Amino acid sequence: MISFYPGPSKVYPQLANYLQEAMKEGILSQNHRSLAFMDILKECIRIFKQKQNIPHDYYVYFTSSATECWEIVSQSLVKEQSYHVFNGAFGEKWYEYATRLNQKTTNTKFNFQESFDSKNLSQSAADVICFTQNETSNATQISTNFLEKFSTDSLITIDVTSSLGGIELDWKTGDVWLASVQKCLGLPAGLGIMVCSPKALKRAEEIGERKHYNSLLFIHENFQKYQTHYTPNVLGIYLLMRVMHQVPDIQIVSKNTKARSKEFYDFIETKTSLKLLIEKSEIRSETVIAVKGKVEEIATLKQIANNYNIILGNGYGEWKDTTFRIANFPAIEDWEFDKLKSLLQL
Repeated sequence: MISFYPGPSKVYPQLANYLQEAMKEGILSQNHRSLAFMDILKECIRIFKQKQNIPHDYYVYFTSSATECWEIVSQSLVKEQSYHVFNGAFGEKWYEYATRLNQKTTNTKFNFQESFDSKNLSQSAADVICFTQNETSNATQISTNFLEKFSTDSLITIDVTSSLGGIELDWKTGDVWLASVQKCLGLPAGLGIMVCSPKALKRAEEIGERKHYNSLLFIHENFQKYQTHYTPNVLGIYLLMRVMHQVPDIQIVSKNTKARSKEFYDFIETKTSLKLLIEKSEIRSETVIAVKGKVEEIATLKQIANNYNIILGNGYGEWKDTTFRIANFPAIEDWEFDKLKSLLQL
């Protein structure tokens, strides 16, 4: 089957060999306090930072998921309240979860068909501001340089779950970046990534929160020794290391991702009777594409796709029956997109 589902999505086919090598090398039975694992963790962080062009003074941590990272932000980095800015379901889920940990949490929800402008931010007293850069539910994105001219003493935290590894990110514009690996990084689910600036670590030290097993200070102290705060997904870390050695630098990956998204958007608009869910090209996601049509048309297309061994992503929420979503992730190959195009022109 060819999977265009926007997460978990297609994994790199090379993983089959990496898994066999992990078995032969005893990685699956590795003690996570051993020197062998510490070497893997150290190399994984090094090559990940190199390939993703992460500033040398930023820190990389591994968790179980991006959702766990939401929790870490609320527990370890919020002094008084966090302020959440979103236009879709996953950004809203983050906000709703944060309110369970801090009743002072506030939000601004903007129209998913409109461009985001930092001038629209409310004058919130929040000390942490949370954005969802790429909204998987409705296939929109906030420009990666949207915070270049935004000055604040608040920590900026950004969920990049469906864009990390697919497009180049401007790391200096944020203090905490969080994601999971089952989308643009082409890996199976079960590993979260958290990238923190020196400013974020300073905030954690000021708060001094150590009440939880996933308190950021506890995580940081362990990672400074190339160890983890709990028994980690050893295989996931190993596979991420191998994939990072395999893929080009993010500048090259990003260029290819953006070119293919533009080509596919143009194809939908000029070669098919379908429409795009997002009307303005400047806010369309480059990694998740939402296509809309009549209920009967979408249902028929999904059935035909299944007959051709192609999995289309379901629409989300109110668009469940009138849209399908396409993952434009690096692990998906051009010939697979060509096959999808042939199907959509039937």
